[in-house]
Amino acid sequence: MKPSYAPPFTAHAIARRHLLALGAGAFLPLSARAARPARVRIVEQFGLTSLLWHVARAQRYIEQEGRADGLDIEIEWSRLSGGSAVNEALLSGAVDVAHIGVGPTLLLWDRTLGRQNFKAFAALGTMPQYLLSNRPGVRSIRDLTDQDRIAVVSTASQQARTLQLAAAQAFGTDQYARFDRLLVTIPHTEAVAALASGKGGITAHFSNAPFQYQQLKQPGVTRILSSYDVLGGPTSSVLAVTSERFRGANPGAYRALQRALAQASRFVAANKRQAAEIYLRAENSSVPPADVLAFLEDPEIDYGVVPRNTERLATFLHQAKVLKNEPRSWKDYFFEDLHGVQGS
Repeated sequence: MKPSYAPPFTAHAIARRHLLALGAGAFLPLSARAARPARVRIVEQFGLTSLLWHVARAQRYIEQEGRADGLDIEIEWSRLSGGSAVNEALLSGAVDVAHIGVGPTLLLWDRTLGRQNFKAFAALGTMPQYLLSNRPGVRSIRDLTDQDRIAVVSTASQQARTLQLAAAQAFGTDQYARFDRLLVTIPHTEAVAALASGKGGITAHFSNAPFQYQQLKQPGVTRILSSYDVLGGPTSSVLAVTSERFRGANPGAYRALQRALAQASRFVAANKRQAAEIYLRAENSSVPPADVLAFLEDPEIDYGVVPRNTERLATFLHQAKVLKNEPRSWKDYFFEDLHGVQGS
């Protein structure tokens, strides 16, 4: 059975479709329901942070790994923009699995601790995220003023949390929210156009690949911050997450997801040109193939599934009282089957 792919949906629409599907299934005989394949609902986001999902879908790794355990897996794909929308879809039960930034993952873990218990089960790569500006004279975050408007996908996104940490480092912990009033929430694709045109007052954009690399080719756009500078080196930017309930009720599908992402990681490392082609088809992107390949060959980029350098942001968010619960290490917000790896 081929995996289905759905266009972008709101979390409400996904939830409504899920309820309709459940209602239809209620009238099937028990034998028919028992024969159904395991169903996994995965939500992606836009950009190269979704590359491992794209590869896993194109190569049918999830289905293959399921069959290796005697399990038929049916996958329902959908797409949303921003950690807040994805978290809403997860919390509503509209989807089972997603990838979100480390910051949104920590917030989800904190808010569901002792209840749904959402945690990460894999990293989806290590890559820098850039804060760019088109305003002359802006060379660092110290130059940002009330004249600026900074585009982010969500005020709780990985980029927004990284900016808070950068503000705390530059101006003191009590000033971590210094730039919150300047944030404007719009999708990355719209922010690219806004920064290029100057419309809407957008003077800065904190995003990820490939958007940031496209924008750096625009006249007058400069990089004023890298997430690697703030976080002290290469850092996992996004994590694959699910609930304790899904993991417990679907152990075979859960294992298949983990193994499929590991397979996709190895594929990207060994087949960068083909991975770039898969990405461009999946995103229906007009980005030149050479640009995507250059990104994948960048030594700053690694699509490993082992978490790297996530604890600094976790510690800061607790100190800033964004998190009620203090993570003692990365193992608190990752499921225990990953605790044997050398993560951080």
